Amino acid sequence: MDIAVVGLGYVGTVTGACLADLGHFVVAVDVNPIKVGQVNEGISPVTEDQLDEMVRRCVETGTLSATDDLADAVRRSEVVLVCVGTPSGRTGDVHLDDVRRVMTEIGGTLRDLDGWRLVLITSTVPPGTLVDDIIPELERSSGKRWPEEFGVAFSPEFLREGTAVEDYRQPPKIIVGASDDRSFEVAAAVRASVAGEVVRTSISAAEMVKFTDNAWHALKVAFANEIGRIADVHGVDSLEVMSLFKSDTDLNISTTYLTPGFAFGGSCLPKDLRTLTYRARRRGASVPVLESVLSSNAAHMDLAVNKIKEAGGRTVALLGLAFKNGTDDLRESPALELAEHLIGKGFDLRIHDEHVNLDRLIGANREYVLRVLPHVAELLSPDYGAVLAEADVVVVTQKNPLYADVVASVRPDQTVIDFSGIARPAGGAPNYTGLTW
Repeated sequence: MDIAVVGLGYVGTVTGACLADLGHFVVAVDVNPIKVGQVNEGISPVTEDQLDEMVRRCVETGTLSATDDLADAVRRSEVVLVCVGTPSGRTGDVHLDDVRRVMTEIGGTLRDLDGWRLVLITSTVPPGTLVDDIIPELERSSGKRWPEEFGVAFSPEFLREGTAVEDYRQPPKIIVGASDDRSFEVAAAVRASVAGEVVRTSISAAEMVKFTDNAWHALKVAFANEIGRIADVHGVDSLEVMSLFKSDTDLNISTTYLTPGFAFGGSCLPKDLRTLTYRARRRGASVPVLESVLSSNAAHMDLAVNKIKEAGGRTVALLGLAFKNGTDDLRESPALELAEHLIGKGFDLRIHDEHVNLDRLIGANREYVLRVLPHVAELLSPDYGAVLAEADVVVVTQKNPLYADVVASVRPDQTVIDFSGIARPAGGAPNYTGLTW
C-alpha cells in the first residue's frame, strides 16, 4: 500500500520504518525539517535498537521517504496513519491540539481529492475522541461524508522503548476499532502484515484499551513497590515474596478477577487488606495504593445503591446474598451490605439465595448475620418465582447460572440491574442495565 505516516516522533518513526520494511511505500510527514532531512538521509531521528539500519535500508530501496508537506503525502496515499503526539496539558488532561490541527489539514486535502481514503489513528486519545471530535472535524473540513466518502479507524500501538521494533513485529495484540466494514478491512490489511490475529472492536473500546493497559502496568509497578516496602520494614525478602506470588498463574498472574462487576467481599480480602495496611502504617511504610483499595470498593457499593435508586421502584428483589455463588458464607458479603443500605433507605426488599439457609448457619457466619442484619430471615425466600414476581427492580449480585435468564423471566415493566454480568442478554434489552457496562 501507499501509506502516509504523520508524525516522526517515537511511534511514527518506528511504525513508518517497520511498514516500509514490510514492503509498503511509506512517506513520513513531520513539521520539523531536521527530522525530515534525517530520514531522507537514511538516519533515524529517534534512538531504538535496529531502527537506524532499518531506516537506512528502506530509504535505499525506495520504500521510505519523508516530507513536511502533509497535503502532498495525503494525495499520494491510500491510508493516512496518524501518530501525532498527545502530551499532558496543564490540567493533566491530554493535549489534543496537534491532532485536531492535523485532522483539519487532512480534511482540507480530502475535499479536493477523488476516491476513498482511510484515516487510521494510532495517537493515544481518550474514548469518544474519534466519534465526538475527529470524525466531525474531518467531515467539516472535507465537506465529505463518513464512512461513505472516507474511512476512519483506530488502532492503538503497544510499543515499548528499547524493544519497539520487536514489539511491532510480534505485538501482544492487534486491535482495530472501526464502525464500518471497509475501514476495518483496510486497517486490518495494514496491521495484518505482522504476526497475530487482528481483533475488531468498537472505536471507543479501541481508544480505551490503551489507557487501560497503561493504567494496569502503572498499578502493577506501584503494587509491587508497596509490597516491597512492607516486606522491607518486616525484614522479609521482597524479591522472594514476589517470586512466589508470580508463580501462581491460575489466580495471581491471570485474567481471574479482571472482569468489571460487583464489589468484593468475603472473609479474606477485606480482612487481609486491613491487616496489611495497618501493619504498614505502624512501621512507617507508605502504601497509598493498597490503602485506597477498600475506599474504591466502597465507592463501587455507592454506585450500586445509586443505580437502584435511579431505577425508580420501591420493591427490590435481591438475587444472591452470600459473597459469591456456591457458598453460604455471608461474612463481609457485599450483597448483605447492599441489603442493609436498601433497608435503611426505605426499600421493600425480597431476597433469594439458593445456598443460604439461616437455619443451617453456624459459628462465626451465623453470628455475623445476626449482628449485621438480624432480620434477614424475614426477607429471605426459597421461592425464586415469587421473589421475582413481587419486585419493581430485580438486582443480580451473583454469577449463579440460575439467574442467567432472569431478563426473559421478568415482565417488561420490571427493571433488571445486573451487578454480576451473568444475566447480560446477547442482544441487549430495554429493561436491562449493568453496574459498569
